Amino acid sequence: MPNRKRSRRVTMPPVMEGFRPFGVPMKNLEPTVLLVEEYEAIRLVDYENLIQEEAAERMGVSRPTFTRIYDRARKTIAAAFVEGKAILIQGGNYATDDYWFRCNDCKEVMITLKPIGSCRKCHSDNIISLNPE
Repeated sequence: MPNRKRSRRVTMPPVMEGFRPFGVPMKNLEPTVLLVEEYEAIRLVDYENLIQEEAAERMGVSRPTFTRIYDRARKTIAAAFVEGKAILIQGGNYATDDYWFRCNDCKEVMITLKPIGSCRKCHSDNIISLNPE
């Protein structure tokens, strides 16, 4: 029986829901999914310039597991660029230390220590949780 998959620790929610290519009509856009932990791997290595060992430690996974996550992320992004696909950032097997919310009205992303009922920017109650189920 295989080992149970451990959740990957993610410390920052994506500020956007995804990307779409310019010059491709919306009706022809085929989305591809970049998992939240894959986004985090790209953020840690390519944006924060951590070595893979440090990034793996931050995510609470082994270095080989991190490498697999990072490689999948790079392949997903490369395929989307080459094939003109939209990228949706969602889903995956991850855990957070706090609560993440996005306002559906102003698109503000909020990180809080406790659950909230309204947006701190526009005060709308039309917010969604970005935390895993």
